[in-house]
Amino acid sequence: MPESQLIIGLMSGTSLDGVDGVLAAFSSSDNAPAHIDTVATAYLPFPPVLRKELMRLQAPGDNEIHREALVANQLAELYAECVDKLLSETSVDPTQVRAVGVHGQTIRHRPELGYTRQTNNPALIAELCGVDVIADFRSRDIAAGGQGAPLVPAFHQAVFGNSDTVRVIANIGGISNISVLGCDGDILGFDTGPGNVLMDAWVAEHRGVAYDANGLWASGGNVVYALLADMQAEPYLAVAPPKSTGRDLFHRAWLAQKLAGFPNLNAQDVQATLATFTATTLADAIAQNARNALEVYVCGGGAYNAHLMQLLQQALGERNHPGLVHSTDILGVSPNHVEALAFAWLAYRHINREAGNLSAVTGAKGSRVLGALYPK
Repeated sequence: MPESQLIIGLMSGTSLDGVDGVLAAFSSSDNAPAHIDTVATAYLPFPPVLRKELMRLQAPGDNEIHREALVANQLAELYAECVDKLLSETSVDPTQVRAVGVHGQTIRHRPELGYTRQTNNPALIAELCGVDVIADFRSRDIAAGGQGAPLVPAFHQAVFGNSDTVRVIANIGGISNISVLGCDGDILGFDTGPGNVLMDAWVAEHRGVAYDANGLWASGGNVVYALLADMQAEPYLAVAPPKSTGRDLFHRAWLAQKLAGFPNLNAQDVQATLATFTATTLADAIAQNARNALEVYVCGGGAYNAHLMQLLQQALGERNHPGLVHSTDILGVSPNHVEALAFAWLAYRHINREAGNLSAVTGAKGSRVLGALYPK
């Protein structure tokens, strides 16, 4: 009989909106991939003070070590609260959970300098929850010469791969990335550029809201094509994979530099241009690296932005790409739960001493078991 394990995955991404949690059941048998069932999901938004402090840590500042330590503790308490919510809603006892896989909150990602930093206090989570915690998944890949990201393509292949057709899984979080899943099991994946990070920053500044719901504000603006061309000239976009990026490159100061050459632009037109920038960088990456993919499935917060989804489909059409754009809902996984489920899967791989990275994706010297264990 297949052996089943309950594992929790926690993810808080570049959008800095909150914590997504998934309680998953992994069933395995000899010579067969693990079967994954989602038992429960939970979401906890970041308290405004925590979000503000995490935003401050995205850039150099005074007393960073002390401030990060305090934020890590607050974040760990929120992660533990999410675990408690998952367990209480399902009447599952902590002793029944094999492990919690937690990504942590990225505050620096500099693989070219040999490091990445996901702030977290996994020891505190283990203490609060009474469950083994597996964290710090990216460092091992970077130690092996890789980018440390993206780590989700192997999971995408395990859950969404299809031997009959090439598929693209496009994650539009704060940063966008794609996984190209070949029929023969070949996988390519990399960060394509900004997802929601620039759009969220701009709409927050000018409309006082966390994000442009359904892209309504952007859809009412006019694209400034000269500004778009200047954005598309960003050198990162022309770099061949493997590659990864984050807020270290695409941030408000980057946008300010681009806007300096275009004074007095209408704020709504800038939002329209940013939405088109996200869609076109994704479409370019797909057209250049997955020409024969007939299916494009979107996860992350961007999947809920109808205007952005329409722009992506339009941009693919302009590049004569045949792919039809859908949400991962069609494949049975809610867009908001894909990454949390991925870190449950990575924790499962760690427990079974199986590699979690793909060297062809990250550029590491080889396959590595990812993560560090903090016993309960």
